[in-house]
Amino acid sequence: MRKISDWGNYPVIEADVGGFDTADQLRQKLGKPGPVIAFGNGRSYGDASLQENILLTRRFSKFLSFDEATGELCCQAGVLLSEILDVFVPRGWFLPVTPGTKLITVGGAIAADVHGKNHHVDGSFGQHVLSMDVMRSDGSVMTCSPTENAEFFNITTGGMGLTGIILTAAFRLRKIETAYIREETVRAANLDEIMDGFEASNDWTYSVAWIDCLAKGDSMGRSIMMRGEHAKTVELLNPSHKHAPLKPKSGIKLDIPVMFPNFALNHWTMQAFNFAYYNMCRPGTHKSIVDYNSYFYPLDAIGNWNRIYGKRGFTQYQFVIPKEAGREGMRNILRRITDSGLGSFLAVLKLFGEQESFISFPMAGYTLALDFPISLKAMDLFKELDAMVAGYGGRLYLAKDSRMDAAMFEKTYPNADDFRQAIATLNDGETRFASLLSKRIGVTS
Repeated sequence: MRKISDWGNYPVIEADVGGFDTADQLRQKLGKPGPVIAFGNGRSYGDASLQENILLTRRFSKFLSFDEATGELCCQAGVLLSEILDVFVPRGWFLPVTPGTKLITVGGAIAADVHGKNHHVDGSFGQHVLSMDVMRSDGSVMTCSPTENAEFFNITTGGMGLTGIILTAAFRLRKIETAYIREETVRAANLDEIMDGFEASNDWTYSVAWIDCLAKGDSMGRSIMMRGEHAKTVELLNPSHKHAPLKPKSGIKLDIPVMFPNFALNHWTMQAFNFAYYNMCRPGTHKSIVDYNSYFYPLDAIGNWNRIYGKRGFTQYQFVIPKEAGREGMRNILRRITDSGLGSFLAVLKLFGEQESFISFPMAGYTLALDFPISLKAMDLFKELDAMVAGYGGRLYLAKDSRMDAAMFEKTYPNADDFRQAIATLNDGETRFASLLSKRIGVTS
């Protein structure tokens, strides 16, 4: 038994933890009766990969095949997105979809059906998966794709690891000319301006905004949008960039060596950070060429940044509301957050495109993600926000959640009951896949 947690350091539990190197080793471990869940690199924020019995997938991490003509990659599910980038960016290929960290496994990316800054153009990660092999609790392996065993594929994509252990996956990478992003940075004075900015940026492949969730009054929702495109070779002006267009120089990396004291992150320190960050960006539109790590993964340059929140841990409250309710809903929700004084300096706003999935998070609309240190006051605020999100027809992201209840899940995920029944049917053996999350939201007992 050992103590283990996900990225939010909340909750921390005692669990029986083991890994595997081969499918046969995994099959043996699944012979032990009781609940079990896969654990990749521990970057989901709450308790989605926590359980009394945990199977670590990181050792199952080989590249299996790659087609240079089509970009189709097949790999084991314990491979990190960072490992894919390290190998294939120098060969002129990039991920089809990536979240704000590259330190997640391929299996985790599928189980959470992660999204990125290009959802309005390219959808979620699961929509790029061509096929995958999944080991069931009885040791059998199910091959599935959008056309083969499609129902099982749809339940597994976004199913938070509850259908089995993903062994391998095939998906197609994106061809690129350089490892750089042509970025435009735009400062918005308030919520209306940033929403206008998103709606005017549909022709950009990537768009995201940092939002000051502590600003009030006429400045509420003031933001900085970063929109981008993969830079072409002819767009590189810096001689060092032109010399090695697919090999960006390594940036400065920092590390948070110890847990911060709980009092270090408070309303005043967050307000000071937000004020400084917003005002570092001058009014208007600013163009630049940046390496892909700086654009997609700025926080990955800070090792163990989750320690900033101290031993109490933190949770990320990420919700999406339909686009038609976006302006009114986001304004009222953001006003409630700013009034609470519990906002975050890591607040990210994006505009999703259309997506019709069985159990995945995205829908056409606005999504806002904010980090909150764990506290009783924050938990009370979340209950109020839940009611507002549900009232606007939205939902919460399971991969970030650590406290949503079964009623909220049932109310906001249209296929919640069908998903519960499907998992119950699949979990009919002595070994069953379940997590603290799945128990909390009523999917498993």
